[in-house]
Amino acid sequence: MAEEFLSSELTPEESTAEQALRPNDLSEFIGQGRVRDQVSLLLRAARERKTPADHILLSGPPGLGKTTLAMIVAKEMGSPIRVTSGPAITHAGDLASILSSLVEGEILFLDEIHRMARPAEELLYMAMEDFRVDVIVGKGPGATAIPLSLPHFTLVGATTRAGLLPAPLRDRFGFTAHLDFYEPEEIESIVRRSANLLSVEIDSEGVAELGKRSRGTPRIANRLLRRVRDYAQVHGDGRVTGEVTVKALDIYEVDQMGLDRLDKSILKALVEQFGGGPVGLNTLAMAVGEERETVESMAEPYLVRSGFMVRSPRGRTATALAWRHLGKNPPPETPALFDSPTIEK
Repeated sequence: MAEEFLSSELTPEESTAEQALRPNDLSEFIGQGRVRDQVSLLLRAARERKTPADHILLSGPPGLGKTTLAMIVAKEMGSPIRVTSGPAITHAGDLASILSSLVEGEILFLDEIHRMARPAEELLYMAMEDFRVDVIVGKGPGATAIPLSLPHFTLVGATTRAGLLPAPLRDRFGFTAHLDFYEPEEIESIVRRSANLLSVEIDSEGVAELGKRSRGTPRIANRLLRRVRDYAQVHGDGRVTGEVTVKALDIYEVDQMGLDRLDKSILKALVEQFGGGPVGLNTLAMAVGEERETVESMAEPYLVRSGFMVRSPRGRTATALAWRHLGKNPPPETPALFDSPTIEK
């Protein structure tokens, strides 16, 4: 399997670097203006009432700031935060143990909430609504449910697949926000801030180049910035210019549209093996030697958003923009969604 440089998943090795670049409060949080204003209003009202904030659900692709917003919620409320994830909760007892150890007003951040085990999910319904859980003592016909009161807490759930959450769980969140991909100018502002924190000297051309190639994702922008910094240190005087940025990202196979090796292999398979499609996702994943989930979560959202691919009930189809990006002339019947002659190669 290919090791994709533009994956927006956070590796353990990058966790420390990312934490150093995270904004500390909403005033430092760049982009997502509508969500930022809504969260600010929610938290201010809760502080004035001196009560915990309503439960918050944050959805959107990886790398857009869901974890950062959860950390900011805790800081703005002056509350401790407990961090866990859906895959880590395999039994209802795991969740009951976490909930029973919370303190009044604490923030519970549950990442990848859509991957939580169903028995734990059902336990969470009562905890969110009534702030109590039923602890089962014993087994079989003699089992007894003992109600256990919980302190009032705020659950901040994060998901990349909001559609997989059951309606009863979604309905128990007092506020739901969807984070969208960032505009290039917002990514440029994030790059400038991160460069300042990392003590990296970067010119406007370097900032603009990173803004174009970061797929509208802050995590990817920060990752690219660190790799370009490395190149500038090894092959230059440490200063990041537009030319240095282009040379560095050429090494990492990130092109001028932000497509990496996986993206281009998907487009080539669509165009060269399947005549542009439509082709099913499983077949497409097999053609590029990747798992279905990898193609669907890592590559497809950006390819669709950028107009390189169209999804339909019949499968995935390459657009005219995809054909021309690969230096090929599209057939007359090819979808022209987002086609732009200014991006031809």
